[in-house]
Amino acid sequence: MLRRFLGGEYLMLAALILFALFLFVLPMGLLGRVALGDGLAPIGEALQSRSVLLALWNSLESAALSSLLALVAGTLAALILGLTDVRAKGLFTFLLLIPMMIPPHVTAIAWIQALGPSSALLQSVGLAPEIGSTHPLYSRQGVILLLGLQHAPLVFLVVLAALRSLPREMADAARVAGARPWRLMVRIILPLLLPSLIAAFALAFVSALGNFGIPALLGIPARYTTLPVLIWQRLASFGPSVLTDMAVIASLVAVIAVLAVLLQMWLSSRQRNALIGPPQPSLDIRLGRARPLVEGGLIMVLVAVLVLPITALFATALVPTYGVPLTAETITLSNFYEILFRQAVTARAFLNSTIVAGSAAAIIAVLATLVARFMTVPQRSMRRVGTGLTTLAEMTYAIPGLVISVAFILAFIRPIPLLNISIYNTLTIILLAYLCAFFSIALKPVSSAYLQLDPALDEAARVAGASFGRRLRRITLPLIAPAAASGGILVFLTAYNEVTVSALLWSSGTETIGTTIFNYEDGGYTTLASAMAAVTVIATVMLMLLLDWLGRRAPPGVVPWRI
Repeated sequence: MLRRFLGGEYLMLAALILFALFLFVLPMGLLGRVALGDGLAPIGEALQSRSVLLALWNSLESAALSSLLALVAGTLAALILGLTDVRAKGLFTFLLLIPMMIPPHVTAIAWIQALGPSSALLQSVGLAPEIGSTHPLYSRQGVILLLGLQHAPLVFLVVLAALRSLPREMADAARVAGARPWRLMVRIILPLLLPSLIAAFALAFVSALGNFGIPALLGIPARYTTLPVLIWQRLASFGPSVLTDMAVIASLVAVIAVLAVLLQMWLSSRQRNALIGPPQPSLDIRLGRARPLVEGGLIMVLVAVLVLPITALFATALVPTYGVPLTAETITLSNFYEILFRQAVTARAFLNSTIVAGSAAAIIAVLATLVARFMTVPQRSMRRVGTGLTTLAEMTYAIPGLVISVAFILAFIRPIPLLNISIYNTLTIILLAYLCAFFSIALKPVSSAYLQLDPALDEAARVAGASFGRRLRRITLPLIAPAAASGGILVFLTAYNEVTVSALLWSSGTETIGTTIFNYEDGGYTTLASAMAAVTVIATVMLMLLLDWLGRRAPPGVVPWRI
């Protein structure tokens, strides 16, 4: 029995539980203890502060309105690509998801360069606003608009997946009865999609609530401060001495995020519809003469939300100084040469992000494979533990990145007991925060792949006397490898350019790509920020293409846009 424990599933399960306690429970528990150590009094004091109340209102307002915008835009795109006969659906889907993969602060910088009076692109065609005029995006409306555009692809993915999993008998019956597409949509499809629409809105709300890059770059000039920005401003101004105040504000954000998730789960359960029959091919509504118009509309949307800002970003990166129009005489590669070969901080940032994001992707891919296995095993006790670990990972993913940063500062600002090793202000603390924040990203595709495996394979190997490790190496891992690799690439895509988690954890020598781009833009080095952001956009698209290629070998549902 002891040999079975030491060499089998139970030892691995115990190790995963200890890992979850260290990574998920300890930091968040310390955050709650610091924030609520004196009961609810600190929360009450924080809510009496005018700056906190204003930031709370701005956070709720921007998250709610931008999520509503994302819900409308994402649902409309999903209905068009999921139910009609438009051509090149795969290409449209891939392009619509690129804005989701580009970091929010890069999105903000790109749009700032696209519409401002100093826009190199608009100046080159004579459409730039008058010099000295206020940037149209430096406003409450600008923050809400960009948050909506950033999170519309999230809604698009959720709704598209729901459309492709609905049985079509009711829709076919309605069409046979003579129902037109609009009536079919209102009376049949949208009611069936209601739980997914609620979930999509909640996902966009939580993502917008914790977004730091867009509110920081657009909201600070407009004096429209949200809670994540307020946390960053207080730490940047006063340092670790305000950790208690930061813990209180961070706990407030975490509570709102968790309440939003719980409310979404309750509403979805109330609106759930029992459907009979397996998923079938989605509807193929014929657009007839309207098809070219719809396809043209999709192309115009892609030009507006993708081509315009990215073109403006590259245009700014190719001029010698911000404010100079892009012409044949002014075009230069000096900014790219500067950030790639001359600036020590940018070279260090690329190296640090590659190491930390790559390490996080590899570690999470392996651990997600183990957690997903225990979540699907026949043994009820193991399955419950695996489900509990999955729930912990999903809850931490719902908590904003800056809140996780504050929790890890509280947990590791002092040397680790017994070991007497300090990881504060090192890459290690950023790596641990990435493991906590992004674990759920890789867990979803790996879980989808596990659910499609025949458990008889593992049982047959067990009966033949194969140990747990041998079954894992010879049977499970070869079958799950494409899904694990896809999950790892998704984690790498998310962590490589992020700024929300590392904004409070970086220090001199541990800069990441996201923090360096943000600091360049915040410090007025706009052309260098644009050049570095342009490089990250190229790297992001190349990784997405690699993930798309890998998805052809993986089970359905592993790569988000290949559902």
